[in-house]
Amino acid sequence: MLSAQQLKMLTALQVKKYRQKYRMFALEGAKLVGELLSQQRIRVQAVYGTVAWAEAHVALVERAGALFQPISEGDLRRISSLTTPPGVLAVAEIPAFQPPTRGLAFYLDGIRDPGNLGTILRVADWFGFGAVYCSPDCADAFSPKVVQASMGAILRIPVAEISFAELLPLWGQRAVAGAVLDGDDVFHSSLPAEALLVVGSESEGIRPETAQHLTHRLTIPRAPGSRAESLNAAVAAGILAALFMKK
Repeated sequence: MLSAQQLKMLTALQVKKYRQKYRMFALEGAKLVGELLSQQRIRVQAVYGTVAWAEAHVALVERAGALFQPISEGDLRRISSLTTPPGVLAVAEIPAFQPPTRGLAFYLDGIRDPGNLGTILRVADWFGFGAVYCSPDCADAFSPKVVQASMGAILRIPVAEISFAELLPLWGQRAVAGAVLDGDDVFHSSLPAEALLVVGSESEGIRPETAQHLTHRLTIPRAPGSRAESLNAAVAAGILAALFMKK
């Protein structure tokens, strides 16, 4: 049974300011918890599961060891962010910021939709990006919705919230590329082997103060006769990632 203090803290993790305060986030479901327990980059704080779930997932309970704590279904419903709790919830530490490394990374400039952010994390994971950096007004990468949408990518891709002005000096003189309406056709452009790929918000695109630092202004062209006004941000990120990886 969870104490009142535990219930208060675990429920608070559904809110960004408390995730930042405690430097912790929650993951739910056997698949995500299993992946969490199988990796070394992110430290696991605790695993909470119902008795029924534990009986059906003995191997995961053994892997969690002393970190596992059985709780009632009522307590799980209180701490879960899901309408139908999957039987297990783990708490892990939010990793410390890691300076940029060589290769490719995303900078997300105002991506507010959790589903898009989670999908972009999956794109970064698929194409082996070094990191995903998020502007302060992005959806929180460690929120329950983004964590679920990332399908485990949040555990494998370094993610940090940082302003573009703070990140740019750390990125140095390497290329900064982004999709804009008046850019060069990305399918016929010479692309660098490493770059910071900027993806703008769903409604406004890359903000002007960020766009002025682009060394590669690129456009994903529409098909002749297409009436589509814009591409989904995650789709655009996937196209850019694939083309840059082709290098």
